[in-house]
Amino acid sequence: MRVALAEDSVLLREGIARLLTDAGHDVVARAGDGPGLVDAVAAHRPDVSIVDVRMPPSFRDEGLRAALEARRRVPGCPILVLSQYVEEQYAGELLESGAEATGYLLKDRVADVAAVLVAVQRVATGGTVLDPEVVAQIVARRRRGDRLEVLSEREREVLALMAEGRSNSAIAGTLVVGEGTVEKHVSSIFGKLGLEPAETTHRRVLAVLAYLRG
Repeated sequence: MRVALAEDSVLLREGIARLLTDAGHDVVARAGDGPGLVDAVAAHRPDVSIVDVRMPPSFRDEGLRAALEARRRVPGCPILVLSQYVEEQYAGELLESGAEATGYLLKDRVADVAAVLVAVQRVATGGTVLDPEVVAQIVARRRRGDRLEVLSEREREVLALMAEGRSNSAIAGTLVVGEGTVEKHVSSIFGKLGLEPAETTHRRVLAVLAYLRG
């Protein structure tokens, strides 16, 4: 795959680039700030872009803003965001910009080379990936009375795995149930959240957004 990489830390940027190169991917652009990422996406149309949330000059959300601008210029471009901390708002904003081909991983995950490469592949092929720690913290912060109270405990488990980007078959393997059972749970989730079939929406993505918002 052709990858664009935006990270202000030279050491981390080159480390990720080496990881990708060793796996057979082509790092077509490296950027140290948001504008550099936007220019790289517009010029190279990479298969996936990997972006740090906090970049110069203020180190707040410049990377995220650049990712959103890149999406505006090149609709649907695959984006995998890296963050030092769990920030649900950032994950939600990125998903709302176009949740397919979108990922959000914590930087600590970079040490797990296999997990990073799987996430890059999944995002590049149109999947959605959320770091398991993001999902775990969202679960921990849930309060009674949120809109997900209508879901059963098992349906919440299925939705949490959906939020991590798992396919139905992967969810079935994790929960040790049949794929048909997972399909029934997913259908029930859609129904309880009022997500009716429509050509212009992606119900799986909307369910994940509902999960993030609570």
